[in-house]
Amino acid sequence: MQLFHRELGGAGKPPLVILHGMLGSSRNWISAGADMAAGFHVFALDLRNHGRSPHEEEMTYNAMVGDVLGWLDAQGLARVTLLGHSLGGKVAMRLACRNPARVERLIVVDIAPKDYPEKANRAEFTAMNALRLDAITTRDDAEKFFAPLVPVWAMRKFLTTNLEQDADGAWCWMINLPALTVAQPELVKNPLAPDDVFAGPARFLVGLKSDYVRPADEAGIRRHFPAAEITTIVASGHNPHMETRSEFVQAALL
Repeated sequence: MQLFHRELGGAGKPPLVILHGMLGSSRNWISAGADMAAGFHVFALDLRNHGRSPHEEEMTYNAMVGDVLGWLDAQGLARVTLLGHSLGGKVAMRLACRNPARVERLIVVDIAPKDYPEKANRAEFTAMNALRLDAITTRDDAEKFFAPLVPVWAMRKFLTTNLEQDADGAWCWMINLPALTVAQPELVKNPLAPDDVFAGPARFLVGLKSDYVRPADEAGIRRHFPAAEITTIVASGHNPHMETRSEFVQAALL
């Protein structure tokens, strides 16, 4: 699979590869990625079934890690700093543990190596699957439809970023919604096996206002990543690259 990517600046500097979160894309990282080009040659990828990357029925951690390794090989990148947010953080953790020679440094954003509740994304996927695409004329129509099912305005707005119009003006999903829906029970699980370890430099960036990483998760992080540094971004929730961009970039570049 040939993953779509955006090159966000810093040519000639050490490579940094960014993996986005569930229902996101490389587009979410344009601003923060450009800021990080002060220290890195920055590439932001679209994971399979997201953004501009190809759609496939298989949506597993093995497949996503394989996609990223294939992209690295195609770009001639033997070793990189790897940054992953949320779902992308899970992919990054698994890749680092099982292919440590490819990772110079690991940065994981607001996710931990543990199982998450299967209901975590249920409301969003219920809403997206219930939307009749032939009944909307604008993204605002979709946002209004989502309102009773998805109470947080920012999340409703985020979901609509995955809608686009085809050449005939009909609305469609950029994401592979059926494949992502079927894969949810697997994707909420811990991507690591008990003996997975990455001994290299690792930094975990945690939003204090988010509930994705708890103090009790620190032991699991350090078991798999013994050199991990855990940094809390006090003013941020789950998306520090957007909510507190300057603080996030500073913490990531340390």
